[in-house]
This record gives sequence, C-alpha cells and structure tokens, in this order.
Amino acid sequence: MAAESVALPRWVIDPSHSIAEFSVRHMMISTVKGRFGKMEGEIYVAVPDFSNARAEIRINAASIDTKDENRDAHLRSPDFFDLEHHPQIIFKSTQITPKGEDRYTIVGDLSIRGVTRSVTLEGTFDGKIRDPYGNERFGFSVEGEINRHDFGVSWNTALEAGGVMVGDKVKLTVHIEGVQQNS
Repeated sequence: MAAESVALPRWVIDPSHSIAEFSVRHMMISTVKGRFGKMEGEIYVAVPDFSNARAEIRINAASIDTKDENRDAHLRSPDFFDLEHHPQIIFKSTQITPKGEDRYTIVGDLSIRGVTRSVTLEGTFDGKIRDPYGNERFGFSVEGEINRHDFGVSWNTALEAGGVMVGDKVKLTVHIEGVQQNS
C-alpha cells in the first residue's frame, strides 16, 4: 500500500459477507454466471469519503464456481486461469474519483493469469453501520467490464452454426463488506 494510506483507517474484507461475481456470453445465445468463493483484502479509507482510499483485493481463483464441475475444472486449467502458475486474481486501486451521491470511478491494476492491466470500474458506497458486536462495517459495490483476451484468457472454439463458444467481454460485480481494524 502507498505511504499515504498508512494514516487512513484500515478495513479488512469480511469474506463471509463479500462476493466477486462474473458473467460471460455462452454460445452467442445465453449468459453464464459464476462466482469466486474466497476473497480477502484491505482497504485504507476514512469512510464515507473514498476519494483518498487505497484498496487491494486478492481472489483465490481456485474458488471459482459456475455450478458445473467440469466447466470449473476447465476454467482452472491452462486454457483459462492456469491456476498452477497463477493462483490469485489481484486488484490494486490507483485512483478513486467521486462522482456524487455515494458513487465513484475506480481506476486500478487488475492482474489475471500473470497479466496486469489498468481497468476502470464504477463503485457505490452502500452505507456504514456498527454491528451488534461493536465493529464498524461498510458496504461497497463495484461493477465493470473487461475483455478477457487483454489478460491472456483467449481459449475458444468455433461453433458449427457460426460464432464462438465463449464471449470476449466479461462483466464483473463485486460486493464488499469491510470491517474496521483497531490496530
């Protein structure tokens, strides 16, 4: 994390109340959705002002779940995520710009399969609360779209009727619940 982040309160992602999801076109006629079940990370922010925030999110790529074990095994293979060599998907924010009414544009470095690219995402602050145990929590949602080829995830197969098996564009949705740390 950047040096200026040290002075900001530290929040950790609550993995049991956070999720990273994606959707991609399948055979040109439908959409397949999936999720990653294991995610961790830190956010340095003075909630509710995210303009100086810094975040790092690490997703365990092996935790992919599309509700089809054969497809999930293929997604873990060298054709897609190549988990043997690239077990994590990592996002590190580089700039967060307020857009008004709890909305933000988030620019950051996304690393998938050993390839890092700058991406621009849209975020929404969903609120802050003290839980029944005295912990401060906040919710934040992020949406965006990437081209999987930009990250070397290029496997595909042509369909007899025309078109391809897997679409190029991948829609991302991440819901985060952060818990403030006292130290």
